[in-house]
Amino acid sequence: MPRHLILIPTDMERRGLEPMLAAATARGCRVELCGFGLVAAAARAAQLVAEHKPERVLLVGIAGRLDDELAVGDAYRFDRVACYGIGAGSGGDFVPAAALGWQQWPGDAADASGQTGGQIGDVISCAAGDRAGGEQADLLLTVCAAAANAEDVRLRLQVFPAAVAEDMEGFAVAVACRLRGVPFDIVRGISNAAGDRDKSHWQIAAALEAAGRLALEIMAEAS
Repeated sequence: MPRHLILIPTDMERRGLEPMLAAATARGCRVELCGFGLVAAAARAAQLVAEHKPERVLLVGIAGRLDDELAVGDAYRFDRVACYGIGAGSGGDFVPAAALGWQQWPGDAADASGQTGGQIGDVISCAAGDRAGGEQADLLLTVCAAAANAEDVRLRLQVFPAAVAEDMEGFAVAVACRLRGVPFDIVRGISNAAGDRDKSHWQIAAALEAAGRLALEIMAEAS
């Protein structure tokens, strides 16, 4: 049973991170791919958490910034992760699930005392939320498709104004961990500004290196 299960969305990200995480795997941490996007990441993360029964999960990869206060090439761990794209409508008419009165998971059945718990809405708190740190950021927004332009960014911030970066797997992994009662953290290296699809502006290598360093720091803290 690994103490830490490190999940990485894509093989490209894994190739950049694995050399840095080699020391962690030698200490019994396990590194696995969770897949690209909400659907694959949710299914694969649930499978891996059930199989390996880790004490903690750490999702590591790259993301696009929604807020200029996050530096491209640096990495951050997030207090919370939210889901954008599940609900009703699209564009300026999009309404997230919770605003429609729907929980993404209704919670477990009532226990002997009649209490229920475990509801999951559009926002989930990460394990990092009770710690302070210079590389910490508030809200990560998980999306079904990356922003293509500035208008996409504006529409996302219209619904989740506290969001500072976007990814495509964080909320999926968070749901899998919450359903199993496993603490989790999300680390994302900021490779680009969300909405900028010109990859000549991106800093993927620097973002992955920063994410790997921060992941090692978090695992050392939890030891």
